[in-house]
Amino acid sequence: MTVVIRIGLAILFLDELVVGAWNAISPETFYRYFPTVDLTPPFSEHYARDFGGASLGIALLLGIAFFVPKAHFVIPAALAYSIFSVPHFFFHLAHLEGTTGGEAIALTAANAIVALIGVAVIVLTILRDRRAPRQEATEDVTHPHRRCGQ
Repeated sequence: MTVVIRIGLAILFLDELVVGAWNAISPETFYRYFPTVDLTPPFSEHYARDFGGASLGIALLLGIAFFVPKAHFVIPAALAYSIFSVPHFFFHLAHLEGTTGGEAIALTAANAIVALIGVAVIVLTILRDRRAPRQEATEDVTHPHRRCGQ
């Protein structure tokens, strides 16, 4: 299950890294060229750079969780991402005016997928860690020498 959690973390990390770096480094081009961003004017360099920095901060947390997939890293990182991505999905779902049919589908699907990945990473981590103590207890019964560190 940890492999699935790591794949989810990698996807979210890359998403935040690309969006965050692009906004922090060149907010004008992000506004101009990232699909549908220009549908909600006006452009604000201040907000774009702040959003880029916050996204990079979340990317850092996701990267740490990827390399050390323990619940005390994974859950806060995925929660930080989800606190952004779930409301972001609903905002775009309610503001599709000005998009083409294809843009609306792509925007809704992309935002839904990453929001669901964030939530799924949390749920899978909780399930993995709830299962782990039972597996250790079973191993202790079937292999008692492991308890003594032998």
